[in-house]
Amino acid sequence: MAADPLTRVFAALADPTRRDIVTRLAVADATVNELAEPYDVSLQAVSKHLKVLGDAGLVSRSREAQRRPVHLEAEVFELMTAWIERYRRQAEERYRRLDDVLRDLPDDVAPEP
Repeated sequence: MAADPLTRVFAALADPTRRDIVTRLAVADATVNELAEPYDVSLQAVSKHLKVLGDAGLVSRSREAQRRPVHLEAEVFELMTAWIERYRRQAEERYRRLDDVLRDLPDDVAPEP
């Protein structure tokens, strides 16, 4: 069963190395060699991480002369932000209703043992 785009994005970002790669690509595009430098893993392992990120739509690659830089596809974050914002608003509404209930409780009620 194919996962929906949001599931693929969150699954891709579940790995700390992939999150770090995304963090670095937010600063600037980089080649696979440049991305692999700080890690104690093979280029092949970094390429596999980039494939997962690419399949999730988080990164893409282009060709610039001899370079094949990896780019962060920031518009995917809008999908994540919309999903998170939806549930943040629902949670805020629940807390707002709880505040209303607590505000309406009488102040002189002693707690039951």
